[in-house]
Amino acid sequence: MFAASRVFSTAAKRSFSTSAANLSKVAVVGAAGGIGQPLSLLLKENPHVTHLSLYDIVNTPGVAADLSHINTNSKVTGHTAENNGIEAALKDAHLVVIPAGVPRKPGMTRDDLFNTNASIVRDIATAAAKHCPNAHFLIISNPVNSTVPIFAETMKKAGVFNPKRLYGVTTLDVVRASRFVSEVKSLDPKDVNVTVIGGHSGVTIVPLLSQTGLEFTKEELDALTHRIQFGGDEVVQAKNGTGSATLSMAFAGARFANSVLEATVGGKKNVVEPSFVQSDIFAAEGVEYFSTNVTLGPEGVEKIHAVGQVTDYEKELISKAVPELKKNIAKGNAFAQ
Repeated sequence: MFAASRVFSTAAKRSFSTSAANLSKVAVVGAAGGIGQPLSLLLKENPHVTHLSLYDIVNTPGVAADLSHINTNSKVTGHTAENNGIEAALKDAHLVVIPAGVPRKPGMTRDDLFNTNASIVRDIATAAAKHCPNAHFLIISNPVNSTVPIFAETMKKAGVFNPKRLYGVTTLDVVRASRFVSEVKSLDPKDVNVTVIGGHSGVTIVPLLSQTGLEFTKEELDALTHRIQFGGDEVVQAKNGTGSATLSMAFAGARFANSVLEATVGGKKNVVEPSFVQSDIFAAEGVEYFSTNVTLGPEGVEKIHAVGQVTDYEKELISKAVPELKKNIAKGNAFAQ
């Protein structure tokens, strides 16, 4: 097994049973892109997936044919608008992962992607409302702070919105935080768990380093916080105009998808992941969606965890994140209307 196979635990593989077969069609919308291809590869290894359904505007049949040669027990189908369409890709899906959209380029913020990706996400939501309204939806398409509200409002218009089954995937922020902190403290990343709250862009990303149990100097706090908030820029600049974070995002997206499947199909209890979901935590400030740890269960979001004890340093970060989040969410809601 290659290293990334650690995304899927041995326990998850053992817990798989044929009784889950009618529940584990997984659709990836944007499957031929920079995130979609490695994400689909990781999902092909997941034993909870019995049917991997891939959709994109081009090249999906080829990606599907390639993945179908991997000797795991799931069939793979590839769909484009000309090849059975999005209806066939989504119909009866239990889980839909959406990395569709354009990547960032140097100098672009996630908000710069809004005009293109907003309409893509709206159209996917419209199709999902028709063909798989009861699925679990994982939104990767940026800017997540705005695309999640767009997806939600579109589903509301169709009368099929379920807040327990809509997730903005912020897992990459905790993956990065774990890696960056472990580098500074010379630890194994698997032993470093960092709670990250807020949203999924810039100052809306709030790492709660005080909750790690580790000690940090002010200089370390400043450097780590900035790197966690703007780590995506490192990749955009290093790729020099050819793309953004695709492999690390695919890893993080697969981790979250696996957790949802373990909770909803595999019968695993107390599955906890961070996610940008409809939340009351900062509702009084007009922030309808917020990322914190959530416990996943058979129906989706089972419990939204409180922020917990934070330092004055982190309170200041939150005070900067909340108004920016409010603006991002309002932008998504306005677009959907």
